[in-house]
This record gives sequence, structure tokens and C-alpha cells, in this order.
Amino acid sequence: MTETSEREAGVAIVIGVVGPHDLVDQVAATCEEQPGVSALRLDYDHESQAPSIVEAHASAVEGWLFTGIVPYMLTRDAEALTRPAAFVDYSGATLLSALVRLQHQGQDVTHLSIDTLSASDVTATFAEAGLPTESLRTLPYWPGMTSRKAIAFHRRGPEHPVITCLSSVHEALRDDMRVLRLAPSVHSVRVALRQLLLTAEGQAQEDAQIALGLIEVRNEDGLLREATALGGTIAAFRGGTHLLVTTRGPLHDATGGFTGLPMLGRLAAQNDMVRVGFGLGRSAAEAESLARRALARARRIGDVAAVLSLRADTDIVLESAPTGPAAQQNLSVIARRVGLSVPTLERLLEARDAAGDTPLTTREIADRLAIQQRTARRMLHRLELAGLAERTGNLTSGSSGRPLTLYRLTL
Repeated sequence: MTETSEREAGVAIVIGVVGPHDLVDQVAATCEEQPGVSALRLDYDHESQAPSIVEAHASAVEGWLFTGIVPYMLTRDAEALTRPAAFVDYSGATLLSALVRLQHQGQDVTHLSIDTLSASDVTATFAEAGLPTESLRTLPYWPGMTSRKAIAFHRRGPEHPVITCLSSVHEALRDDMRVLRLAPSVHSVRVALRQLLLTAEGQAQEDAQIALGLIEVRNEDGLLREATALGGTIAAFRGGTHLLVTTRGPLHDATGGFTGLPMLGRLAAQNDMVRVGFGLGRSAAEAESLARRALARARRIGDVAAVLSLRADTDIVLESAPTGPAAQQNLSVIARRVGLSVPTLERLLEARDAAGDTPLTTREIADRLAIQQRTARRMLHRLELAGLAERTGNLTSGSSGRPLTLYRLTL
């Protein structure tokens, strides 16, 4: 069943809406006007909190909608986006509506200080309204822009009324300057949501492609664990071969974008012969036919080999990936697999190295990463499910609270 037909059948696609408290409800309500869409409301006190919010809830949504470009860019630059994402644009009708409001309040809209929006968008909107632009001050968004820099920009210029896209700037300036914070129009939310749904549906349909693996191995130990890690199942096939059934998404993540196959090395450590053939197709019959072709090529390569066969006569040889410390692995692959950012994984590695052989408590992880303890628990649980952390026991916290779980990081 496709994503569209699932939605028609009443299965909602969950969109995480991220933004300041007062905008999240407004944007989420507009999203939920779309049939088959459910919004998860995730608000923050400051836009710098957006990446950690996204990391903590990545597994609960199919896509992200940010109430503005700044939280979106902060999250993207932190490499925390593992799902399709979009942001609500404030230019055009949104800015024009703000100008009308200011005029009704008796403000001179030809002398303004505007942040985040591009100079070209501002100029186009003013031209559409027949307003001059000579006395406007604009601070377009750029990757290094922060709310502190935006506040300084507004304060060091003439005392023009301020139009800002940032709740933190509005809060800092509203007591001593005339400041209006842009709120997204219903139309701009709908446009952003439409773009996001198209992207999310395309990825969902692609990730749902059937992936079948035919595995020749003498020792079956570990096969079930490997299938579970791929989000699939294992069953006996003909002639002593094993059949692994999964979908494209988990296989893509586990192979680092179809570049390596860690399970090949793990199985080869217990077997002198491991051959794996994966087929990726739009139907079970097509995937099985391609898997047979892939296995035949793996046999020609040698005793330890893995091949992925795609349509259009494309075969990819999957090398055995290292199974040692994560410093030897591609952190971006692990990040996509567990829904955490690369910087977060790097901090976890630093914590692991500093602790040596000593297991770490959830509180110690929280303290080292400067996050809340419940966030650390979710993070460690995610790593545990991926086989990258293991529980070694509990430590009584000395209070009436829950015991602290001890973890050994196996990244």
C-alpha cells in the first residue's frame, strides 16, 4: 500500500512542528487541516534548542516542519536531520501583511529595520506595495547569523521600527524598541507543508522497496541478530540458503548508502564461507530474481563476498566494513542509522574514551553532553537498539529516584 493510499485509509503521517511556543500551535493547526496529517507539537524557548529537540524525537515523525528558516538551518548545520524537512517562508504575503498592520498603527513603513529576510524579497514586496526602499535596513539570514547578532544590528542603527522573524530578538527588544515579529500566514504554511509532504511521500515510497537477501553460510549463529538489525526477518530457503527479507530504507542505512556490508565481516569471523546476494525491487518476484543474480556473482567473486543487484543490470559489490571502534567507521552512516547528529556521536566517543573501561551512567552521559537526563536515556536506548551500547547493570542513585542504568558504549 502506498503512502497516499495509507492516508486515505486513515493512517496519518506525523509531522514534527518545531518553533517558539506561540507559533507551534498555529502552524500545527494549519497542518492538521490537511487530511491524513497529524502534527507533533515541539516548542522551544530559544531557536538554539531546535537541534536537540529534533534529535530527541527523530523516530516519532516522518518529516519536520520548522516555523522559520533559522531553526531549520541550525538543525541542518548540526547534521541532526534524518527525515525530510522544510521551513515556513515569511517573505511575500507575510511581510506585506505586517506592513499593513504597522500602517494601521501609524508607523512609517518606509523606515524599517528587517532581519532574516533576503534583501531581494524585501525589495520585491515593497515594490509590489508601491513603497520606496531607500531608507530600509536589512540583515538577510546567513549561516553564521545568531539572535545576538540580529539584536546588535537593530540596536546600532537609527531608531526605525523593527521587523524580526526571531522570537528571541522580539523578546530582547520589545521593552525598548518598536518591534513586530512576523507570524507565518496560513498560505505560507500550506505551501511549506505541501512541499514537505511531496518529499516525505517520495522518500517513503522509495524506502519501502522490497529488499531480499539470499545468504549462504554454514554457521547460522548470528543470522537472526543481523536480520533484526536490518529491520527484517530470516527464513530457510532452498538448498540450505537463507532468505533475509527487509526494505530499502534499513538496507541503505546499514550499508552506508550501499557502500559496505558490516554483517559480512561479522559472519566471516565465524565462517570460512559467507556469500550474500541482495536484490532490490518493486515487487517480491523482482527482488528475488535480482537477489539470485547477486548471489551468483558473489559466488564468482569468492568464499566471502556480498553483492547488491539493482534494476537496469546494475550490480554493486559490498565490501566488508570494519566492525571495530567507531573512530574507524563513517560517523555519518551511524548518525543516519540511529537518528543522532555527528557532533553528538563525537561527544559520546569523547565520553567513552575518557571513561576507559568504566561503564557510564545516564547521569554522567547527560552531564558530559550538557543535556537533560531523560534525553540521555532516549539517546542510549536508541544506541542500544542499534547494537552500539549495552547495559551492564544499575547503580543506586542514593535518592528515592530511579536507579541509574550503567551503559558501555560499543560505538
